[in-house]
Amino acid sequence: METEAQSGSQPHPDEGHPPPLEAVPVPWKSVGSCKSHREPPGSPTETSAAEEAQGPEGPAVAQLDVSRLRSSSMDVSRLRSSSMEIREKGSEFLKEELHKAQKELKLKDEECERLSKVREQLEQELEELTASLFEEAHKMVREANMKQAASEKQLKEARGKIDMLQAEVTALKTLVITSTPASPNRELHPQLLSPTKAGPRKGHFRHKSTSSTLCPAVCPAAGHILVSDKEGREVDTTLFAEFQAWRESPTLDKTSPFLDRVYREDVGPCLDFTTQELSALVRAAVEDNTLTIEPVASQTLPAVKVAAVEYGSTSTCALSGLARACRHRIRLGDSESHYYISPSSRARITAVCNFFTYIRYIQQGLVRQDAEPMFWEVTRLRKEMSLAKLGFFPQEA
Repeated sequence: METEAQSGSQPHPDEGHPPPLEAVPVPWKSVGSCKSHREPPGSPTETSAAEEAQGPEGPAVAQLDVSRLRSSSMDVSRLRSSSMEIREKGSEFLKEELHKAQKELKLKDEECERLSKVREQLEQELEELTASLFEEAHKMVREANMKQAASEKQLKEARGKIDMLQAEVTALKTLVITSTPASPNRELHPQLLSPTKAGPRKGHFRHKSTSSTLCPAVCPAAGHILVSDKEGREVDTTLFAEFQAWRESPTLDKTSPFLDRVYREDVGPCLDFTTQELSALVRAAVEDNTLTIEPVASQTLPAVKVAAVEYGSTSTCALSGLARACRHRIRLGDSESHYYISPSSRARITAVCNFFTYIRYIQQGLVRQDAEPMFWEVTRLRKEMSLAKLGFFPQEA
């Protein structure tokens, strides 16, 4: 009976496993000689056993079994729905991860493509740079070879000139050595030749008065009177201070105290002639270093073509207006006009020109002396301007 109850209460395989039922006393009935043999569901034996098991409590038990079966099927359906939800969520998560991976892979591919393009561009630029460097190097080598050839040529020419100059110096030394006061060398001193033997000399010649006046500091033996050693001298502190201040930053500007004093005391009075208009032009030409003094030829040659305009005459000074023998004439700048001047006017102009020449040398840094010797040279030039202004000038031969 117990076996039949168990077989009768066994659920269908497709309906799940409900909780075990309580044992219900039913009449015992043999189920056959083979206990291990189970009848299939719906067999006559099981049906009869079920009918026998029904009694007064049969409907309640059957209803309980049905409710349990229903609850079990609901639990199974819940499990199935939850498993489906989990499976769907997992599938969505995997799809999202796959999409992210594909997107990252696409970005990596784009980055690789960009880097490959950059590498190709760099390789191309490197090739172009290498080619340009080689070309520039060849150009520099070619220029260096050309410069070296030119330098070698110049060096060769310079050596030739040096050899020639050395030969000339040697010849000059020989002439100087062979010339003594007792027996001077006639070739070295052509002025010792007699006029008949010397004959007329062609070309330019320097006038005695011109050379002695234009370079008194350089050529003291050309007739210029030097200061005697016994002559007393004393430095004026005010003048020396003004000169030192100008020497620190030398300029030709008249606003400096030194040049203002020289213009006021020496330059202005020395160039103040009777003809005021021409005096102003002469002063401007002297300041600009564009004035030219030319000697007048002793014999007037017949002029083929008149190329210049001359003012005055050889007997009248254009600056002072006095009747004097004019052996020189001046030209202002690039003008073709000439003005005849007397020896006195020429001495005044040359004295001012010598002063401006010396201060230009100081400004250009050509005078390498201390302040005091330079000051005394400037004072000597100012003395010459004062003497020329008073009418003293070297007598021409």
